[in-house]
Amino acid sequence: MDLRKCLTFFRLILIKLCIEFGKWIPDATYLRIVYYLKTGANLSLKHPKTFNEKLQWLKLYNRKSEYSMMVDKVAVKEYVKRIIGSEYVIPTLGVWDNPDDINFDQLPKQFVLKCNHNSGNGMYICKDKTSIDERSVISNLKKGLKENYYKKWREWPYKNVCRKVLAEKFMVDESGTELKDYKLFCFNGEPEIIEVDYNRFVNHKRNLYDKNWNFIDMSIEYPSEREHFIARPDNLEKMLNLARKLSQGIPHLRVDFYSVGTQIYFGELTFFHEAGMGHFYPNSWNIELGKLIELPIKEF
Repeated sequence: MDLRKCLTFFRLILIKLCIEFGKWIPDATYLRIVYYLKTGANLSLKHPKTFNEKLQWLKLYNRKSEYSMMVDKVAVKEYVKRIIGSEYVIPTLGVWDNPDDINFDQLPKQFVLKCNHNSGNGMYICKDKTSIDERSVISNLKKGLKENYYKKWREWPYKNVCRKVLAEKFMVDESGTELKDYKLFCFNGEPEIIEVDYNRFVNHKRNLYDKNWNFIDMSIEYPSEREHFIARPDNLEKMLNLARKLSQGIPHLRVDFYSVGTQIYFGELTFFHEAGMGHFYPNSWNIELGKLIELPIKEF
């Protein structure tokens, strides 16, 4: 193992130790430590400039009670219905406090199960209910519910989410095999960048485009492929307008959508893309996107 790999491995161990035993470390101190371990850069909170630095600042000083509702995958649906309409909300098949209460016989042949407070841990995508291992699914959901998502990267909105399990309608897009994510990076109510995630469970990649669907030669955490053709969605303008409505008055918010035929479905709202610790290639984009975030006055 070469020196670089050794250092990377050592940093990962230190990050895991911080997550496991850093509960009593104040948020600002904790973020300085894990930010350095994750990115290799010192975190400037007095004079943040980059996209990642400003997201850390927002974690600490832009805390509003409604943000917890907005990241709650159950509660946010009523918010979305009120702002843009119920037709954009993925149908909910059930909500439970305890995975043991799930009656799989009452669920359709295909569905998605997930926790409302985290990002993927415990999720189960059922394409054929006849082959489901209910005990394993329930066990994984229980592990997901135990995850303290706030503790990892101090993403404050998740701290007070009442943890639940929800089932949603299973969907695929025009590919017939997957459901691409369209993630719109909005800055004070204006979408500027669209990230499209694909092959998420095989060889995760993400391409980035501007509002006119011009390919942007950069990557954030996962590689991009210019040669991988992703057609401009026919409903892109509508998607942009919906994102504007959902992100008004917020310094930075990522608004996620799915596109199934001509129908747009809301995915989720995210305040801190990659927890504000994603690796940019080239790093100049970290600075350019940082310029788009106008930080508000500190709120305590």
